[in-house]
Amino acid sequence: MESERPSGLKGKLALFLPGIFLLGFNIGTGSVTTMAKAGASYGMSLLWTVLISCVATYVMITTYGRFTLVTGETALQAFRKHIHPIVGLFFIVALTAGVAGSVMGVMGIVAEISFEWSKNFVSGGIAPIYWAAFFIGLVYLIFWNGRTQVFERSLAVIVAIMAASFVLNFLILAPPPLEVMRGLIPSVPDVPASETGGQGPLLLIASMVGTTLFSGLFIIRTTLVKEAGWTIADSKQQNRDALFAVTMMFVISAAIMAAAAGTLYAEGIGLDAPSQMITLLEPLAGTFAVSIFATGIIAAGVSSQFPNVLMLPWLLCDYRNSPRDMTLPNYRVMVLIISLLGLVVPLFEARPLFVMIASQAFNVVLLPATIACIIYLGNRADLMGEHRHTFFTNVILFAIFLFSMITGYMGFQGLLAMIGA
Repeated sequence: MESERPSGLKGKLALFLPGIFLLGFNIGTGSVTTMAKAGASYGMSLLWTVLISCVATYVMITTYGRFTLVTGETALQAFRKHIHPIVGLFFIVALTAGVAGSVMGVMGIVAEISFEWSKNFVSGGIAPIYWAAFFIGLVYLIFWNGRTQVFERSLAVIVAIMAASFVLNFLILAPPPLEVMRGLIPSVPDVPASETGGQGPLLLIASMVGTTLFSGLFIIRTTLVKEAGWTIADSKQQNRDALFAVTMMFVISAAIMAAAAGTLYAEGIGLDAPSQMITLLEPLAGTFAVSIFATGIIAAGVSSQFPNVLMLPWLLCDYRNSPRDMTLPNYRVMVLIISLLGLVVPLFEARPLFVMIASQAFNVVLLPATIACIIYLGNRADLMGEHRHTFFTNVILFAIFLFSMITGYMGFQGLLAMIGA
């Protein structure tokens, strides 16, 4: 029998809050900039990458979630206990390093977009540093409450704004349907990196995979499943929740790519800086469409900032198997330090787009290790019993592992091409 669920609208929303959290985590400014870059440079021809990545993400989310449903252990607890403590520490260090770069890039892009957008209302615009400080303060204020439910519900509102903005933008700016359908056929555009600002198709493909198939997503998923109190009896609910999350990931990612393909690519205009999404789109799409797009980008940045700043303390709690009490002084200081990294790009006037794309490609390096761990853990009869991986599950996981290795190699080759460009 499944555990009793609260009734009414609140109860129905609560069933999908873990999925909404994953959606907010996954669709950030890294996704927006990568998908927009792909659409502006290659039209819809790389949409197949998003589809395959979303299918693989669903498999990984449900597989990691199922492990926790059966064992009651989170991913890091299992790594430490059943593989080796060093494996758990490796993921903590690697994911924290990635998050640190993401926080800098996210706030840099959000601040730059907000600055350009504000020029429509304030002469000369509001400086990026003030926007970065505002959004950092907003996220930290919500974090200060310390309860996961507050994070999730705040995230649900922001994600709803983000999704509505990008879908509406798609309806206004979408390219012809036939072009969208052709993008589902796997192909690699034969365009030199020098013609697309140095970021060739190989690096973008790796970046798109990295921003969708993100290792941190699967590891945090196990924490959310455990905190929700789900057991193996809730397997159908966890699958529905995961399906909702990845479906929305695909829809939003495709909408962002289509908006850039239907405007910038159609006009033969590339994309080199986040602010160009505002300055280049406005004469092509109009102020209204650009305002919707800017709202979506800002919402995406803020929504991803929640799990970004929480990543390190949550990972530490998981590794130690200790309560996630975010009101403890050491965690509040930790989150404050990570949050303040968001001021780096506006203060030093760095260019965040390359940082975001390269960091998303770096995520692919972590992916093979993440897949290997769940293949090992999910096949252990002493842990999973009758619920251990079937032959079909193992085939799918090995296929995803191979896909991650290929895209990792492509990302490496893309980075070399960018350096040599």
